[in-house]
Amino acid sequence: MLTLISFDLCPYVQRAAIALAEKGVPFERRTVDLANRPDWFKSLSPLGKVPLLQVGDAVLFESAVIVEYLEDTQSPALHPADPLERARHRAWMEFGSSMLADIWVVETTPDAAAFEGKRRLLREKAGRLEAELGEGPYFAGRRFTLVDAVFAPVFRYFDVFDRFVDLGVFEDLRKLRKWRSALADRPSIRGAVVADYEARLEAFLRRQKSHLATLMAGGATLAA
Repeated sequence: MLTLISFDLCPYVQRAAIALAEKGVPFERRTVDLANRPDWFKSLSPLGKVPLLQVGDAVLFESAVIVEYLEDTQSPALHPADPLERARHRAWMEFGSSMLADIWVVETTPDAAAFEGKRRLLREKAGRLEAELGEGPYFAGRRFTLVDAVFAPVFRYFDVFDRFVDLGVFEDLRKLRKWRSALADRPSIRGAVVADYEARLEAFLRRQKSHLATLMAGGATLAA
């Protein structure tokens, strides 16, 4: 039995949970409070972060490493077979990680200018994604891949943002909106978070002394 050590709002944990579900691998999930890290967790995690995957006596850390280990050891494959296409998918997975870093600033910065800069950068990156997509419904067409597992948590943030403020990130991006909708409907993605994930994320956002929290309190629509 594999054990996935998690935090309820971590998008990187979601990647691993999605990959495990898509491969039909049974696993135990163990959740930690990152604001009050227990000693057992500190002893396991070299970076003090989640996710961790316990495989027998071994512990893997970093989501990219975990999903690649699962790809090496569990079927079905979620990477393309062709080496060049596989490398291209890994590059887009890194692109997804860069969007998560931008989202973190959007969530937490109190500086309106920094917020706006990252919002516009997210819009620009969404446009680059739109240009890369075919008719879907997934990144690589009809086949679900690890790229989809990476971007599903990115899009999930906007499910909460959109309830309070329109950031304009996906406006007029038809293919990307279709992809986002297809991912939201997939059981592995719905099951990657706790049932009250949206309420927990909203509570986290409202606790921040951030520009986004101010916008959420007042409601706003921002230009694309």
